[in-house]
Amino acid sequence: MTTERKVVVLGANSFSGQDFVDLLLGDDRNRVVGVSRSPERSRAFLRYKERSNLSRYRYAQLDMNKDMPGILELLDAEKPEWIVNFAAQSEVAPSWDHPEHWFQTNTVALANLVNHLRKRDYVRRYLHVSSPEVYGTCEGVVKEDAPLNPSTPYAASKASADHLVRAAFHTYGLPVLITNCSNNYGPYQFPEKLIPLTLLNAVEGRELPLYGDGLNVRDWLYVEDHCAGILLVLERGRLGEKYNIGGRNERTNLEIVDGLCAVLEELLPARGNAALAARAGRRLAMRSGRLA
Repeated sequence: MTTERKVVVLGANSFSGQDFVDLLLGDDRNRVVGVSRSPERSRAFLRYKERSNLSRYRYAQLDMNKDMPGILELLDAEKPEWIVNFAAQSEVAPSWDHPEHWFQTNTVALANLVNHLRKRDYVRRYLHVSSPEVYGTCEGVVKEDAPLNPSTPYAASKASADHLVRAAFHTYGLPVLITNCSNNYGPYQFPEKLIPLTLLNAVEGRELPLYGDGLNVRDWLYVEDHCAGILLVLERGRLGEKYNIGGRNERTNLEIVDGLCAVLEELLPARGNAALAARAGRRLAMRSGRLA
């Protein structure tokens, strides 16, 4: 007979959050409540809705900014042993224009959550999912004791969250864990990210999203490997510690784009791509002066 374990996943409809819900539901011990601001259209729901174990998954559409009282009420009703927090406003470039929105979600809302949890005794492990952006433009293997050096408002809001969570451990004894991962990729990733945007633009004959000289280096981590790492930290991590999860798969953005184009050429040769042919025709017409 298995012992039931209650888990609340905040940001359950995020890119990594959906895969993590899938991973949890693969263990009969877990009863999972997913919380996200977006409607329930996640793969976690679609994948399991025809299975008998769907009774072990419930979804609540709640926003960390607008519905915090509802989230806190849900937590007190469920009394989960584990809370895993993927919830964040994660777009980098838009944070330059309105940084206050990113700090409201990633820092202030988190402070409200932590302040509530410190007064409760049901949580055995609270895991905060952070970002590689908190370290700035680091190359090579980044160790857990590396200084935080955020260079964008988004990164600063996530670094602030890391400090806040760590302080909750030292000040209140909240049983926290922090994970920082390298750049994730995988199926169904949001289309503004480098890999899906490159693929979509190449298929549609658009400009490829390579900024600058393309030589900035990033470590790439498959999303399912990231989720497996998070689960390992939840199960075995030392409370109060931070764990960096990486793929040891460093590539320049130029190498990533070149590699994707090579794979696409095998699967969808450029000579058979109508969008690319049309674009080439437009360029020839412009050069010959037939288009304004």
